Amino acid sequence: MLGVNYKLAELEEKGKNINLGIVGAGQMGMGMVSQVMLMKGIRPAVVSDIDLDRAFNAYINAGIKSDDIAKVSTIAEANEKMEQGKYIVTDNSEIASKANLVDVAIDATGVPEVGAKIALDAIDNKKHIVMLNVETDVCIGPLLKKLADNAGVVYTGSAGDEPGAVKELYDFADAAGFDVKVIGKGKNNKVDLDCNPDTVLEEATRRGVSPHMLASFKDGTKTMVELTCMSNATGFVPDIRGAHGAEAKVNELTSVLSLKEEGGVLNKYGVVEYIKGVAPGVFVIISSKLDTVKAEMKYLSMGDGPNYVLYRPYHLASLETPLSAVKAVLDHQSTIVPMGAPVSEVITIAKKDLKAGQNLDGIGGYTVYGTIELAKTAKKINAVPLGLINKKTVLKKNVKKGEVITYEMVDLDESSLIFQLRKLQDRFF
Repeated sequence: MLGVNYKLAELEEKGKNINLGIVGAGQMGMGMVSQVMLMKGIRPAVVSDIDLDRAFNAYINAGIKSDDIAKVSTIAEANEKMEQGKYIVTDNSEIASKANLVDVAIDATGVPEVGAKIALDAIDNKKHIVMLNVETDVCIGPLLKKLADNAGVVYTGSAGDEPGAVKELYDFADAAGFDVKVIGKGKNNKVDLDCNPDTVLEEATRRGVSPHMLASFKDGTKTMVELTCMSNATGFVPDIRGAHGAEAKVNELTSVLSLKEEGGVLNKYGVVEYIKGVAPGVFVIISSKLDTVKAEMKYLSMGDGPNYVLYRPYHLASLETPLSAVKAVLDHQSTIVPMGAPVSEVITIAKKDLKAGQNLDGIGGYTVYGTIELAKTAKKINAVPLGLINKKTVLKKNVKKGEVITYEMVDLDESSLIFQLRKLQDRFF
């Protein structure tokens, strides 16, 4: 991100702005709008949410006067009001991807089906797309990247989200010539595979967050999604299904995340992992084959080796997201994207005993959770990617708690856009 501040200042001096179309005015979207108002050369031009009041308040909380905000429902209205310099509030998500003056669409919904539509609309309309919706990316990201490339626009994950923060560390270490052995993130709560929106309701209400979102964090699904995104962007793989999830402090990372024969938990290097105890940080573990470099690392207080940890103690999530939009517009570069064919998948696991004829729900729900698995293994066992599961998914047979949901077990919602795009992706890769 070196020099971005000067580029944005130059834009502002010229009276120009990068216009963002933001979908989702929950916690992430709300914070993003406020942060953008503090930046030069960039503008939260459109905020879309199914709750119009929430979208409106995102602007008010950012210090924008109500007279400067226009509520619209059509693209034509949005185009007219944006030409007048108004900030746009709408419940029509298409405006964020299709309005004339929008440069970058940002999906902050976390809903796979919604993310699929926003991304496709943006690409079809020659807009860059920033996905603060990793749930969509791990299901159809390779295809969306291919479509964006063909359209001449940037498809990218978000700076500040843990995968993006990890990728910045990884790129630095790789560029500097280090041997990267492990990449990963911290987790601030113990995995509870049995939790659901009801069991977390009190905490969610207290914290002012969605119960479904909190459940997806607590049952580990969100972490699995993030690890899969990291995997698909680097080629690093899960050491075991679901990763180890060991506990460690920062100064213990290199010993815990070493090979079993070295006293650690790993069967191999080149893996993605999560650790209980270093949240909200992200890390990469590196080494060097040269004694001169090892001596320099010791001199620089990086430890005795042979492995060293590069640790970033924070990730600012949506507050950093605008920087990915800037990078896309000004440099035509992404923050984090799939390398090609999926390396890993988030497969679907039964959260409890389920009966034939029962409808499933999806991420952060009552019936299933997600876990990371090698893509080739997921394909071999015919596992259903979690992003394809929604409330229209119907079980065709009884399933035991902890069992992998396979294609033979369910009738999926084949009318959904994400299903159609995943079907296309499977043909390409």
